[in-house]
Amino acid sequence: MQLALTSPIGGYYTRGQVFGSSGDFITSPEISQMYGELLAIWFVLHWEQTGRPSRTSFVELGPGRGTLMSDMLRASRKFPEFFATIQTVHMVERSPELRKVQHDVLGCEWEKTERVEDAPVDTPKRSVGRGLRVEWHDSVEQVQMDSAPFVVAHEFFDALPVHKFERGAKDAWHEILIDVAEPKAPTVLTPKYMGSLQPAPTTAQFKYVRTRSNSASAAMLMRDPRVVAQFEQGDKVEVAPEGARIMAWLAELISEHGGLGLVIDYGQDWTQGDTFRGIRKHKFADPLSCPGSMDLTADVDFSYLRFVARDLAQCHGPIEQGTFLHALGIQARLQQLLNSTKDRKVQQDLVDCYKRLTDPQSMGRVYKVMAVLPKSSTCMPVPFAPPTKDELNKIKVEKIVK
Repeated sequence: MQLALTSPIGGYYTRGQVFGSSGDFITSPEISQMYGELLAIWFVLHWEQTGRPSRTSFVELGPGRGTLMSDMLRASRKFPEFFATIQTVHMVERSPELRKVQHDVLGCEWEKTERVEDAPVDTPKRSVGRGLRVEWHDSVEQVQMDSAPFVVAHEFFDALPVHKFERGAKDAWHEILIDVAEPKAPTVLTPKYMGSLQPAPTTAQFKYVRTRSNSASAAMLMRDPRVVAQFEQGDKVEVAPEGARIMAWLAELISEHGGLGLVIDYGQDWTQGDTFRGIRKHKFADPLSCPGSMDLTADVDFSYLRFVARDLAQCHGPIEQGTFLHALGIQARLQQLLNSTKDRKVQQDLVDCYKRLTDPQSMGRVYKVMAVLPKSSTCMPVPFAPPTKDELNKIKVEKIVK
């Protein structure tokens, strides 16, 4: 997944224009400005609740085209006292092409931009956009913080690589790997998720294979008895160790510097075993066909992220995106926008975007929101309820893993 998505040679995200109606998929911030505006209001609200820290910084993991951050900053300007505290906007982005798009969307000027040395193309490293300092980083470890971090990870964790395992006999764990297939050979062990999909436009050149015994990854990742005890022979499990590493970093960063975080993604609050898929031209596709030509993704296991962060920070949720947006006043904002125009087509587009973001049959249910606060925080974030002891200490498993 990581090579196919981020490799500088042929990686999917190095292509640049992969988002939006003309790309392969569309994200919530690209649908409506209301999305970024409401996230900004959430951060402003909790900036007030946490004592108005005098120095803050925005951090976005996987910022796409920069639309979400642009909308958040524009909305933040409506709150001058909050906006004045923003020191830096940190964008964690590897793709040189996407960095250039973000650079322009955030209003940065090339005359004031420091480039990455020895990069084959102009790749922004540091700049100024509409009066704010903007910095780009290849990884989360490069982010240097001297203020309260306000972190947003929107559709970031779903693109991180997963390991897939199958429970065998006598407590063995077989790892599902990817191997080179013979020319024109069919893909084997195709996940049931792909069962109803149309054939890929090109013959798959890779196939799934299963190890005969425990792999090194299985020995490392599937050793926790609290986790292993929940699975039976034949169950399949997806585990994202890179997601766990970054979640631990995020939780520690927020607790150490007194920040806030939102993790927003599609997934469930339990472990699943068969969600790895490709997306091309807004349709699911065989993930093993044409590496680098499509987005690769797997559902986020929020219970796993919360479990990883349990000793480092407070995690609240996840809750459904529709619930989150309604609690923050998306209907009131929609009414404001409707009143600002008499164009019936524009009004209908606004309503359609609202429905797409909040409708349970669209993005309102499948997308989840989780809030991350410092371990010592006494603030209950809106609109979350206190987590139960069971939620804090247990990874959930739904028995659809077979």
